[in-house]
Parts: sequence; C-alpha cells; structure tokens
Amino acid sequence: MSTLSKRDRAHIFECLRTGLVPERGIDAFAVGIEQRRAELHRQLALAAADEGTIKFLRGGYGCGKTFMARLAVLDAQEQGFATSFVVVSDNDLRFHRFDDVYGKVMSELGTGSCPRGALGDILDRWIGNVEDALISGGADEDDPGFDGLVSARLQDDLVSKTAGQAPQDLVRVVQTIFELKQRGDTADAGSLLSWLSGSKNVAHGAKKAAGVKGDIDSSEALEYLRGILAIVRAAGYRGLLIVIDEAETILRMRSDTRHKSLNGIRQIADAAGSNPGLVWLFTGTPEFFDTRHGVAGLAPLHDRIRFLKSGKTASFRQPQLELTPFDAERLRAVALRLRELYPIEETEPGDLPDRDPIAERERLERLVSDEFIQLLVGQVTAGFRGDVGVVPRQFLRSFVDQMDLVRQDAEYVPMKEAGFEPSNLSAEEQAAIDGGDSSDDDELAPRGDVW
Repeated sequence: MSTLSKRDRAHIFECLRTGLVPERGIDAFAVGIEQRRAELHRQLALAAADEGTIKFLRGGYGCGKTFMARLAVLDAQEQGFATSFVVVSDNDLRFHRFDDVYGKVMSELGTGSCPRGALGDILDRWIGNVEDALISGGADEDDPGFDGLVSARLQDDLVSKTAGQAPQDLVRVVQTIFELKQRGDTADAGSLLSWLSGSKNVAHGAKKAAGVKGDIDSSEALEYLRGILAIVRAAGYRGLLIVIDEAETILRMRSDTRHKSLNGIRQIADAAGSNPGLVWLFTGTPEFFDTRHGVAGLAPLHDRIRFLKSGKTASFRQPQLELTPFDAERLRAVALRLRELYPIEETEPGDLPDRDPIAERERLERLVSDEFIQLLVGQVTAGFRGDVGVVPRQFLRSFVDQMDLVRQDAEYVPMKEAGFEPSNLSAEEQAAIDGGDSSDDDELAPRGDVW
C-alpha cells in the first residue's frame, strides 16, 4: 500500500475525476516513463552542478506531457529546487511580452514547503542565512549596526552571484524590504515584494521608499529573473526549474504575436547556458515544433533544437525529449496502481453504512479485477479505433468512476453493468456477478485473474 497521505490521495482522485493532472502524488502511479524521467533528473543534476539548461518535451495529445512536467516539478522540489509551472494562454499570458512571463513565473514560484507565491519565503530564508553567516563570523546581532551589515551583505551577494548583472532597482528593493520588515512596516514591505514579483499595481509610495520608478518592463525582465535565481540559490536551494506548459498555444496567436513569442523562446534558449542553476522545460506538440507556423518557421531556433530520429529511435539527450503514446499495457499498469491507491478504507459522507475497511478493499479488488481492467481498456479505446494514445484521460475518468460506483453501491457489479463476458473467473467472482452465493467454494481453488 502507498505511503501517500490521505490528503494527497484525495487530491489525486478528485483531479482524475475531472480529467486534470494532479499536482501532488503523481509519482505513485508514474509507470512506463522511467528512462525519460531519468533524463530530466540528469538535467537537474547539471543545474545543481552550476550549468544552465533547456529541454523540450515533445508529444501528441494524450502522451502525458503535462503529467511528465508536473512530475519533473515534484522531483525537482524533492531534490531541493525551487520551481514554477506556467501554462501558456492566449487569454492571461502574452508570451511575446517577457514581463508577462516573468510575472507568471513569480506568481507560480514554489518550493517543497510553499507551493505558490514563495518569493517572500525564499527571501526570508536568504536573509536568515546572511544573518547566521555574519553571527558565525563574529558579528553581534544586538549591535545597532548589525542591520547595516546585513543590508550590505545582501547587495554583495546579489552582485557576486549575478556577475554584476543584477539590476540596481532589484538590489535596492531587496534592501528596502529588509529594512521595512526590521521596522515592522509589513504593508510596504509586502507591496515591494509584489513589485519584485512583477505586479503593475503597486502604490507609488511604496516604490518611492525604495527609490524605484515604474514597473519591471519586458526589456529587463530576463535580468530580473537572473537576480531571482541568485536569491533562490543564496537561500540554499540547488536551483530553479521553470516549466512552460502547452507551448503549442502560441500557434493560435496572430502571426506577429506568434513570431515574437517564438523569438522569445529563442532568446531564452540562447541565454540558458549563462544562468547556472536554471532549468527551462517547455512542452509542445509535434505540430508546434515541426511546422512553419511554429519552431520550424524560425530558423535560428529550429536549427538549435531540431529533433533527430534514427528509424524509430531518438536520443533522450537531444534538446527535444520525445514522449510516446500510451499503449494498452501502460494503461493497465496505471489502473492497477490507482486501484491500490484508491482510498476505499477512508469513510466519507455518502459511503455505505457499517463498512468494514478490509472487506471493502477485498471487494474492490474482486469486482474491479485485472480482467475487468483489461476489458475496460478495450471498451474505452474502441471508440478511437484502438488508438490508445489519445484516450488516457477518458480511460482514467471511466476507471475511477467504476471504483466510485463500487464504493457507493453494495449491489453494483462492474463486469455485469458493463456487459462484459468474463473468463477464467473464480467461483467467488462468478457468484458476485450472478448476484448469488457459490456452492463450490469448498471444491474449487480460486484462480488468479489473467491478462
């Protein structure tokens, strides 16, 4: 049985019921992607060793790009990275404006202890590290000049860790946030933190306290991101993973906006190596990468990240990491994991009365059997002419629904309701489907379900 918390298991199944990729606990049912996951681990290892990298997840609809990207976020946080998961949208994210991208990255910035909006927490952790280092070096924290030493060290760290490229406004804002917090002025400190996160709705008074004018604009946002990366690493994190999901959305934009967005990706790719500790991870469809409306239409970018394949084999270490469609075996394997994770022992409103948790678990595994899973895979994929690769979400929703019905209704028998003709059943299983008791239990040894 999995060691996932009750909260995480509930989150997983609530997301699957609506066709969404869970944000937590997905490593518990990640099957068939071990080599590709290892390649993303390699990218994280490079970043931890002071490299800057960029990777592109390539795959059609239903290949699990978002799942793999979410898994990368969890793995990165487990390994001590900060992360940000950004979804490209033509409604609330103008990807051709990097100040928009920067603001979204900041709003989704997270760590293992703070899922979103973690910049304030990261900044506090860095300041704490600076204070501890000064005290260890002999400084007296009760000395009136101690805060001045901290402020000076914050500036020195930012300058050294960005090779002098940190914007001066960023340095002043960080120092002012520290000073305001020391004076107990949390309101203005919070406003400046919002400004540093890319907000364009910060009052003039708060900005004046730090000596800054205007907002972070598109031309300087990449430099601010470099400064944020320095803060993340100074706070003790191994680096920063930024996921840009659903890049194919760019294809739906106007031609001028689309070209600017693609050029923005080119700039990110060109600068990737100059940001030690930063990993960019983009997801996109083959259409996005291979057509002239997408990456193939911008030669400098296409030449750099071109996808190469020898027959049916492609290197995992090239810029584009190909995700292959689900097959029936992988769907079955995922279903088996989910059956194990399903929280049938935990009583909730609407459940059957007087439930015995052990008996309910046995009943679930008997009624939602291995054979039933195999038949359900066939049924769900039949409507798509057997193309398993495009139906994982539909299958998982149907599968979770079947387990929900077993939990809800003592008389529900999935095999019977679905109209399947089972084979190789034990006497107990046949009795469950027939709705009666078996008289042969003492004579027949139960036989295991077969594929």
